[in-house]
Amino acid sequence: MPSASDGRVLIVDDDRDVLTALRLLLKEHVGAVHTATDPSSIPALLREHDCNVVLLDMNFRQDASSGREGFEWLDKIQSIDPQVVVVMITAYGDVEKAVRAMKGGAADFIVKPWTDPELVASVQAAIKLHQTRAAADAPTSADAESEATEPPASANDQPSFEGIIGESEAMRSIYALIEKVADTDANVLILGENGTGKELVARAVHRRSDRADGPFVTADLGALSPSLFESELFGHAEGAFTGAESDHAGRFETADGGTLFLDEIGNIPMELQKKLLTVLQRREVTRVGEVEPRPIDIRLVCATNRPIYDAMDAGDFRQDLLFRINTVEIELPPLSERGDDVLRLARHFLTEYARKYSADVDGFTDEARKALRRYHWPGNVRELKHTIERAVILSESEHIVPDDLRFSAPSPESDGTDDETLGTLDLDKLEQTAVRQALSKHGGNVSQAAQELGISRRALYRRIEKYGL
Repeated sequence: MPSASDGRVLIVDDDRDVLTALRLLLKEHVGAVHTATDPSSIPALLREHDCNVVLLDMNFRQDASSGREGFEWLDKIQSIDPQVVVVMITAYGDVEKAVRAMKGGAADFIVKPWTDPELVASVQAAIKLHQTRAAADAPTSADAESEATEPPASANDQPSFEGIIGESEAMRSIYALIEKVADTDANVLILGENGTGKELVARAVHRRSDRADGPFVTADLGALSPSLFESELFGHAEGAFTGAESDHAGRFETADGGTLFLDEIGNIPMELQKKLLTVLQRREVTRVGEVEPRPIDIRLVCATNRPIYDAMDAGDFRQDLLFRINTVEIELPPLSERGDDVLRLARHFLTEYARKYSADVDGFTDEARKALRRYHWPGNVRELKHTIERAVILSESEHIVPDDLRFSAPSPESDGTDDETLGTLDLDKLEQTAVRQALSKHGGNVSQAAQELGISRRALYRRIEKYGL
């Protein structure tokens, strides 16, 4: 079966900033990205580009709030090509409409403002769903089956577990734990540094569970302000506060029947931890502005990069809440402790980016492999991916050499001197250097880099495009 990087995605939204941000984000993860501001162009674009997935805004200028156009175009797309997978793009207040759209045939929905890993994972899952639909509709004669058979894995293909690349002993233990816990309804706490793949593990738990046909809903608690916490997690009634123009289902309700993934749970302020604990104990939520509780049926998976037991000992995290969320604990190893997985992942990313950029690069020199294994990878898999993409772009030979590998942090044994000094007062060059260093520091994570730079994510995307980074 083709990989997600072969997918062709059409994004339809009347906000050009949204289109630019999504195109820049997705172009490194899929085969082709096409955009449109006018939904009437959808039929022609589907035929012209043979798209697999459509990211469809729910509201356009003709109908700015009801979602009617989104529903209409969802039906039209399904009639044009039933195999095309539709993912709805929606604002927070439209989550209930998006859930209705899923019942009408949409595969998922993305809430603005999105988080990059969540959005990429949703699109990749949609591409895989399209591939499954296409395979199911393929001819079933013996000849057709023979032609459609997946070719044997080549030496460059890397084995994966639910999309997670790695064969080290440390990762095999993680896979075994996922398989054991997935069939239960136990709450799971995933621990690990930034960039180790905590959300991938959460999705693997969901896909292997009895709830796999239900929704997988994520919430980045580190990005929620205290004022939005209850509204976004528990929902609110129309008029509950200024700006609450309609009833809103929170993430707990949206995840009913499926899995709720609470990322960065270690960042919740103490005053909000009690409210979360109450919901988990009672298995019901009460929307802001209402008095009647609503029952919920969810499987809870949480994650944090914070040393949460230290936080508990320091009185910053409730002991009873910690015991509630970690019936089973999965601790992900840093990349530096995964041995040759570094090289397996590097090969995987090299193949992906060589295809993406049509680059004639098909391997690493021995010296480059040694450099990859020697480096300590503070940004983990996310940093490795960013490093290999940059190496593929910069390489001038058939194989990646050490000079192509620009690491974002000095090795522990180095003197810590940064070899890239400013040496200029040219504002464009200063800005380009700052953007590049922020991206490197955070392993290519656009949200964290934008926060470091003190600008919005859209503003950072514009600078990335401006400087060709």
